[in-house]
Amino acid sequence: MTVKQYYQDAYVKGFQTSIQDQKQDQSGWYVVLEETAFYPTGGGQPHDTGTIMDKRIINVEEVNGEIRHYIEEPFEDISGVVEGQIDWKRRFDHMQQHAGQHILSAAFAEALQYETISFHLGKEFLTIDLNVNDISEADALQAEELANRIIREVRPIETKWVTEAELSDYPLRKQPAVTGEIRLVIIPEFDYNGCGGTHPRSTSEVGAIKILDWEKHKGHIRLQFVCGERVLYQLHRKHGILKELTSVLQAPEETMVPTAEQLIAKQKEQEKALEGLKEVLLTYEAEGLLGVQKDGFTLIQKVYSDRPIQELQKIAQHIVSKREEAVVMLVVQNDQKLQLVAAKGSLPAINLREVAQKVFPLINGKGGGKESFVQGGGEAVMSKEELLEILINQL
Repeated sequence: MTVKQYYQDAYVKGFQTSIQDQKQDQSGWYVVLEETAFYPTGGGQPHDTGTIMDKRIINVEEVNGEIRHYIEEPFEDISGVVEGQIDWKRRFDHMQQHAGQHILSAAFAEALQYETISFHLGKEFLTIDLNVNDISEADALQAEELANRIIREVRPIETKWVTEAELSDYPLRKQPAVTGEIRLVIIPEFDYNGCGGTHPRSTSEVGAIKILDWEKHKGHIRLQFVCGERVLYQLHRKHGILKELTSVLQAPEETMVPTAEQLIAKQKEQEKALEGLKEVLLTYEAEGLLGVQKDGFTLIQKVYSDRPIQELQKIAQHIVSKREEAVVMLVVQNDQKLQLVAAKGSLPAINLREVAQKVFPLINGKGGGKESFVQGGGEAVMSKEELLEILINQL
């Protein structure tokens, strides 16, 4: 039995073999076995995990034609027979997901002539990229229904090694990317596909397929779905969320969406009303700021802590809209950041942009604006009072 055939016997859970070599590379210590049942990462499917004797397998990769089993620490003695154990829960999950992907891709091809151009098996869900630029809910449901019918029909999932010359005898969904001896995974009268991954013996073992979502990705449709036990996990998780939401919203499932929409609409109305009240308060605050006469203009200055710079902008803009002789200098400190706003009315012959550009480097900051209005910020390398004094001195 060759190494290739050994790890592709999906139902092997434990096996005995010998260690051919033990080495270390940039990824850590690894062993090469005479024969292995551990599946290495490849073909869109993640690697197996498990143990070799008392050593935990954390990764399996095929590198330069050899299958490397990465271990947390090296063996003291690599002689004699060793026993390998596959993490069966992980292995069977991958078998369900990978076979489910074959079934769903074939369903899209048969029902809609949509070609699958890539596949990825992740920890929570799978994705396939379909060679189309859009997909409807009806299309997804049609393919999903066909896929689940194939599962219920308990069709066999067969594997067969063929030569390149023999490929023409089979209606392949797509041409294999490899050459030489090729392993076909076959669901008779439904799907014929070159694949080196692990699969169950029957479509019934896939359990079920559920499409979760899709999105446009680089001109194609990337579709998310789950198979087998992952369908139950998703149902359990989402049902738990629904139960919590029904409690929070005080509404049954069937009215949850309109109830949530009403709450969001009400919140938006309240936010709009609060924003209007805030505008009134900022106006009163702006009109209450007193200024001092300085070189032909009225200087209005103030420092703040923990206030949005947008509020300072509104205060400054309100003042200069009412007082054409005013120059406003406002500074705020938010955490470790200093920010400033400066504005002037139409009368003072002052270029605030030139003033600010001299100050920004002192706080390792930057900003912008025009002659009559500037804003910006930087690091709190000085106090807000010191920054305000420097601004005023630049006038």
